[in-house]
Amino acid sequence: MLHPKRTGGEGSRRRRPGCPMPVAGPLTRPELIFSDLPATDRRGVLLELAERVAATGLVPDAGALFRALLEREQLGSTGIGHGVAIPHCKLEGLEQGILAVGIARPPVDFGAADGDPVALFFLVLSPDDSPAEHLQTLARISRWVRADRHVETLLGLADRGAIYDFLKESV
Repeated sequence: MLHPKRTGGEGSRRRRPGCPMPVAGPLTRPELIFSDLPATDRRGVLLELAERVAATGLVPDAGALFRALLEREQLGSTGIGHGVAIPHCKLEGLEQGILAVGIARPPVDFGAADGDPVALFFLVLSPDDSPAEHLQTLARISRWVRADRHVETLLGLADRGAIYDFLKESV
């Protein structure tokens, strides 16, 4: 069963030694970059991301992933501003973290903190036993977004290979 979990707190299990959760290169790969999300609203983006990630075989059930993402989103929008959202959840049974990237053209209303529509989505899926790594991944992406022209540069790329290479070098 896939479900979002709160991070930290007593009883949180620690990630197995030797299994760090790095960002970009090791977490994502070209087939997890979706530069053509056709969705026009928040639910549509989450559904599209869930279906596409499940189609890679990394997550067994698109419907369960969608429900977990939607449940997390109902706690508060993961739209962080500057045209970016970081939908995320922790999944029981996931062996390693996954980072998928989606681009919606045109941008969609995602309830972002600054009220701007969102074009760039970083989908972060983490094993349920890695709260520290989950938070570190979210923080690293947030810092990357604030860096000079990263979002603008990425949105200017159309080819998934170019997007992947840019992320691998810059995140």
